[in-house]
Amino acid sequence: MPMEKFSFTGHSGETLAARLDLPDGPHLATALFAHCFTCGKDIAAARRIAQRLASMGIAVLRFDFTGLGHSCGEFENTTFTSNARDIELAAAHLTKRGMPPKLLIGHSLGGAAVLKAAGQIPWAKAIVTLGAPFDPEHVTHNFAAARPQLESAGVAEVMLGGRPVRIGKDFLDDVSAENLKPAIANLKRALLVMHAPRDQIVGIENATQIFTAAKHPKSFVTLDSSDHLISDPCDAEYAADVIAAWAGRYLNLTPPPPPPGAPEGVLRVSEADPAGFLQDIQNGPWHHLLADEPEAYGGTNRGLSPYGLLSAGLGACTSMTIRMYARRKGWPLNHVSVDVNHDKVHAQDAEQRGAIKVDRFIRTIHLSGNLDAEQRQRLLEIADRCPVHQTLERASEVITSLAD
Repeated sequence: MPMEKFSFTGHSGETLAARLDLPDGPHLATALFAHCFTCGKDIAAARRIAQRLASMGIAVLRFDFTGLGHSCGEFENTTFTSNARDIELAAAHLTKRGMPPKLLIGHSLGGAAVLKAAGQIPWAKAIVTLGAPFDPEHVTHNFAAARPQLESAGVAEVMLGGRPVRIGKDFLDDVSAENLKPAIANLKRALLVMHAPRDQIVGIENATQIFTAAKHPKSFVTLDSSDHLISDPCDAEYAADVIAAWAGRYLNLTPPPPPPGAPEGVLRVSEADPAGFLQDIQNGPWHHLLADEPEAYGGTNRGLSPYGLLSAGLGACTSMTIRMYARRKGWPLNHVSVDVNHDKVHAQDAEQRGAIKVDRFIRTIHLSGNLDAEQRQRLLEIADRCPVHQTLERASEVITSLAD
C-alpha cells in the first residue's frame, strides 16, 4: 500500500513528522488519526486501522505530536491544548493539499484532543474515539508521584509506557482546567465511542460520560477484553473493521465507474500482516473480506484460505443460479444451501512442483420446499450451469504483470 512521509509546522513552529497512508486505488476520502498519550504515529493499532481504511479508499494521516517520535520540539513544553492545536494544523495541511479530513480518529488522550479540536475542523463529518478519557485530567494519575516535583520545579521526568518522559507543569495545569463536555455536546457530527470494559488505564466510565454528553447520531461499541493500547492484533483487526463499516455510513464514499474490461470493478488484495499471511480483499469501498491460512500452516486463521474463497465463489454462484431458475419457473423453493469441499491445502500445494493435479470440488445441494422429484432433479442439473462452475471446468487465462 503506498505511503508518503512528510512534515508540517506544529503549534510552536517546530517541524512535525507525518505519514500518509494512501489507497492503492481511487482516493475517496481522508481521515486524520491522533495517537495516544506519549505514544507515536506508528503504534500497532494505528497502523492496522490506517491500513484497513486505506484499503477501502480512505487516505489516513498519522503524525507525531510535538516532542514525540520523529517530531521536533520538547514534549515538556506542550499542553493538552497545544496537542489539539497540532491536530487542527494537521487538518489544515491536508486541506491545502486538497484532502480535507472527513473522519477524525483519536486514541486515548488523542481521542480527547480530537473531541476538543473537532469544532475547528469544519470538513469533519464523523469522529471516532478509542479508549478516550472524558476528563483529560485523568491522565495525571500516571504521574501522581511526580506532582510535588512538578509543582516545585516546573518539570519532572516520569515513566510512561516503560520509558522516561519529561512532563511540564503547564501540561498539568492545562488538563486540570479542561472541560470537554460543552465541546462534545456541540460536536454536530456522527460519533463512535469504542472502549474496553477492562481498560486499566482509562476506565469504561469515561466512555459512558462521552456517550451521554454527545447528541445523536452516536454509537458505542465495546472492545471487549482489549487492553488500553489495543496491542492484540485480533483486537486491532476488530476495531479497524468496525470503524471502516461505521464510517462508510457517513462519508458518502462514491467510487468512480469501473474501468473497461472490469464490469464489477477492480478487486484488490493487499497484504495486511507481513509477518503472517493475512490479506485485505477490497472491492470498492463497501465489500471487504479477509484471507488467511490456518494456524497449522503459519497463518492466524482470521479469514478464509484462498481455496476456501474459491469454494465460496462456487457455492454462492450455485445457490444464486438455482434460485434464479426456480423463481423464473414459479416453483415452491423455500430455501437453498450448498456445501462445498475441496481436498487440497493451499499452503502445501503452493510449495509443490512437477505434475499438474486435478482439483476436485465436492458439492452437496440442500433444497427445501414442496418440490416434486422431477423439479428437484431439474434444479440439480441447473446447478451445473452456474457460471463459476463452468469457469472452473473450462481452461482459464491469467495475465500477470508488474505495476510501475
